[in-house]
Amino acid sequence: MDNYSTIPWTTADVLEATRGHFLCGRREQSFAGIGIDSRQMAPDKFFVAIKGEAHDGHAFIADVLKQKVQGVMVAQERVPEMPTDQWNAQGIVGIAVENTIFALGQLARYHRQRAGVSVVAITGSNGKTTTRSMMTAVVSRKYATLSTTGNLNNEIGLPLTLFRLSPNHQWAILELGMNHPGEMGRLGRICMPEIGVITNIGPAHLEGLKSIEGVRQAKGELLQTIVTGGTAVLNADDPHLVQLAEQTDRPVLFFGLADHARVRAMDIKESTAGLVFTLVLPDDRLTVELPTHGRFMIFNALAAAAVGHQIGLSAQEIKAGLEIFRPVAGRLNLRHTPTGVTIIDDTYNANPGSMRAAIETLQALKGPQRGILVAGDMLELGTQAEQLHIEIGSWAAGHAVERLYLTGAFASQVAAGAQAQGLPVADIYIGSQEEILTDLLAWLQPGDWVLVKGSRGMRMENIVKGLLAQKGTPAPRGQQGQ
Repeated sequence: MDNYSTIPWTTADVLEATRGHFLCGRREQSFAGIGIDSRQMAPDKFFVAIKGEAHDGHAFIADVLKQKVQGVMVAQERVPEMPTDQWNAQGIVGIAVENTIFALGQLARYHRQRAGVSVVAITGSNGKTTTRSMMTAVVSRKYATLSTTGNLNNEIGLPLTLFRLSPNHQWAILELGMNHPGEMGRLGRICMPEIGVITNIGPAHLEGLKSIEGVRQAKGELLQTIVTGGTAVLNADDPHLVQLAEQTDRPVLFFGLADHARVRAMDIKESTAGLVFTLVLPDDRLTVELPTHGRFMIFNALAAAAVGHQIGLSAQEIKAGLEIFRPVAGRLNLRHTPTGVTIIDDTYNANPGSMRAAIETLQALKGPQRGILVAGDMLELGTQAEQLHIEIGSWAAGHAVERLYLTGAFASQVAAGAQAQGLPVADIYIGSQEEILTDLLAWLQPGDWVLVKGSRGMRMENIVKGLLAQKGTPAPRGQQGQ
């Protein structure tokens, strides 16, 4: 948590930010902050009743007021059921708005403006979280920096991040996620970035966005929200982003491996220790030793370097930031079991682009050793889900994966793709996580490499935990197929 004092709120601030309707209470009341979780409210905070997928904050207002909270925001349609006369007698501020989630964003936008902090907003189909972490490591070498934590990157999470801003912060590095048209534009209008970064465009969230063109348009909404005088930082190797660059009126700084990228990488080398490359900046070049794996990670590092350069960091400061970066948990973490097996833990999430990149990383790192993929479903792919899972199976079989363990609704499609590419059916195992773990532990030998990956909802980290829990020498190899 940041050791900074946030700016207090007054009733007038809340009304000005949201254009809400004052119901009752003390207009001169002040608050230390904004909250939405009834379990984490302090008496000096203002409660916004959010109706989410699982809970409705309006149902917890009585609990919040028992904690001596002195202000609440409710949806206008719920006002008739609220005891506003009682609130008024107790001096509790009540404010009504049409939509409390939208109002939460308005409060966050208001706070972002009054804090006087500059903002970098990051989106993309792959690499958002890692790029945000790398960028935070770079920017914080010179500036007091706030960064998104966890997955607080949507219409509720982004405001909660922005509420942490204080006048002591100089930059905020914000990750923006979305899965429907219009959502990125709303997020961008809340945070008003000086710099908008798009890492890449790929087949992710197709359930809501329908096609790769839909993804490009939805991600491109971010560029329209960059403030006047701001800059777009885009991947020069992604043709979708080159197309977006041609359509935006914002200045563009390209990063990538392409010759026209102003921030580039050359002489890339990969080993079990990490990545080494020459970072080429517009006015300098130097060697960077990046302590992470996966050649695609170079693009995340270049995005971070491009932003560092854009806001005035020296080449040495950028290098230092990249080299102190440590991978996010579940993002290509190398784990070693007591039985001599190396796990590539990439269980944080998955879509077709990141799955392909992780398989390439397995192939690059394992060398002559055996490579095993334990894969769960990639979610939110809509009508293209079956075909995209078939393609991943084909990709795995074509990139030196000797054995496949599959779980989920689309396991048979991955298996079909792998078989079509020549992987024997005896080397493909479909089952529950528990069944997979049992067979896998019997099959593994010292020196094997195991990549574990799937969408967040598949909880593939359970496989990693099971492998790490084993002690001693592996059992003899068991049956090789099902």
